[in-house]
Amino acid sequence: MTGPTREAAVKSYAAVDLGASSGRVMVGRVGPDTLELTEAHRFPNRPVRTPEGLRWDILSLYAGVLDGLRAAGQVDSVGIDSWAVDYGLLDADGALLGNPVHYRDTRTQGVAEKVWATVPAAELYAATGLQYAPFNTLYQLVAAASSAQLAHAKRLLLVPDLLTYWLTGEAGTELTNASTTQLIDPRTGDWSYDLAARLGIDLGLFAPLRRPGDPAGLLRPGVLEETGLTGPVPVTAVGSHDTASAVAAVPAVGERFAYICTGTWSLAGLELAAPVLTEASRAANFTNELGLDGTVRYLRNIMGLWLLQECLREWGNPDLDDLLSAAAGVPALRSVVDAGDAAFLAPGRMPSRIADACRASGQPVPGSPAEITRCILDSLALAHRRAVLQAQELADHPVDVVHVVGGGARNALLCRLTADACGLPVVAGPPEAAALGNILVQARAQNQTGDRTEMRALLSRTQPLTRYEPRGTTAQWQAAESRLTQ
Repeated sequence: MTGPTREAAVKSYAAVDLGASSGRVMVGRVGPDTLELTEAHRFPNRPVRTPEGLRWDILSLYAGVLDGLRAAGQVDSVGIDSWAVDYGLLDADGALLGNPVHYRDTRTQGVAEKVWATVPAAELYAATGLQYAPFNTLYQLVAAASSAQLAHAKRLLLVPDLLTYWLTGEAGTELTNASTTQLIDPRTGDWSYDLAARLGIDLGLFAPLRRPGDPAGLLRPGVLEETGLTGPVPVTAVGSHDTASAVAAVPAVGERFAYICTGTWSLAGLELAAPVLTEASRAANFTNELGLDGTVRYLRNIMGLWLLQECLREWGNPDLDDLLSAAAGVPALRSVVDAGDAAFLAPGRMPSRIADACRASGQPVPGSPAEITRCILDSLALAHRRAVLQAQELADHPVDVVHVVGGGARNALLCRLTADACGLPVVAGPPEAAALGNILVQARAQNQTGDRTEMRALLSRTQPLTRYEPRGTTAQWQAAESRLTQ
């Protein structure tokens, strides 16, 4: 028996990919042996601090999306991915009730403890599999319980679903992003109704669930006029959580792989068939988010290249290649810090804070930019090692290779150190994984590719990848780990 005949023509897709500091519209051309990506438009994402708190400028983002679609030209489909957890509220007429609250807003301070008084943390994890983060949608909704906005709301749409609604007039809730709300049961892929009822959260506010590849409507006539596109242009639900799209673009062969989605954050983990809901998993702070085709993204959040980005800003943005070359000459593992420490979460004075952490732990204090950069990259590689090893143990899922995707795939030193630390080969690329995953799901909806195996084979054939073999033994990394746990 043969599978369905694939569409042979080359088609074009617009991927709207929104990050916490900028957004862009990327155009992907897809054919049997074609997967090309170009940037049509990039625009800033500047949150605004109002008297009520920190808010997303969602109207500016929507304007950027429209400008990007105009710049993209005629496409066969559109898909949107973004960051997780945040949402907009609509009234009975479908009008937005104020700008969405930013996940870094202070309204959720102390809310988790109130939630745990009703549903203990261990029980919450067993029901949803989600790691604790104070800004999860569940905590945001409990914080907003007495607000006038929520009292008047008739519909809640997560950020990519809100923008899709404005493009099409049709409302839905895409599942991979919904799984970050802490209101989804990862075993069933449906809402956790009992949990929501106990916390007084009305799940009726959410639009019906969609899955990656589902149709999400057609661009409205007004949008066609605004962008100059000729209809009909479908909008396709993709992995609307950007990490779901990035994992969909991991060019892996088989199932024995780990992935690290690198950028401001590093998200390190496994693609699994079922969630891991044990107490040991909760204690290790792993999360179970849903991915393409019913898979589970079993991963841990690590601070990521934020540490280096903040240092570069403090140093006046020196040439990165020169700095990495100098850092490669600094002795390995001279000093390391815990890259997951909340002490590094806030911006400002990052070089001094890293030096202070090394001093407090009795290690040599890095002084020059090269020494601090090497400390950061060694520390990130060590955090990657810890996450990859623990994920394998907790999930009973051994791996043979680590795939590094996202912006950090361009950082050769970080990739080499990650291979050394994990004792496993690292395959780096593609750096634009979120946009590529977004586009591939759209292409699959138009019968240009098949399951994840076919999608990943196309990535392997068309995208430049770099392989790093581990050097030496992992003994020195084990010793460095012990320094952080003493």
